Amino acid sequence: MLGRHIVRAMKTVRTAGLAAAGKKEGGASLMTWVNSETGPKTTHFWGPIANWGFVIAGLNDTLTKEPDTISPKMTGVLCMYSALFMRFAWVISPRNYILFACHVSNECVQLNQMRRWATWRYAQDPEQDPVLQIQESGKDK
Repeated sequence: MLGRHIVRAMKTVRTAGLAAAGKKEGGASLMTWVNSETGPKTTHFWGPIANWGFVIAGLNDTLTKEPDTISPKMTGVLCMYSALFMRFAWVISPRNYILFACHVSNECVQLNQMRRWATWRYAQDPEQDPVLQIQESGKDK
């Protein structure tokens, strides 16, 4: 187990050394990244870029929508989705740091949305909300 981590660390050091050598040659380091397995010619790059749409949409909803329009089920699904893909982004090789950052951000946004909904929901007066009246009448039976 430890040996695998040492080998991985050595590969990282070697890659960093190659990148530093490329900087001396001018644009070679840019082309090295463009043609790498995590560069813009791969889904390893464009997949996470597309996923930032979830984060932007969640931030937009936070700023423009009222808490009563938030779906707790969908927000919970998005929280689980981001948690699963954070794990995925961390365990694949090479690690996808862009995807990891995207899902950490989405998790924060969705948890904030869930907090906004819960604060709104539990601040409601049961006598003024017909949904809460139905739920309260069902508890008496």
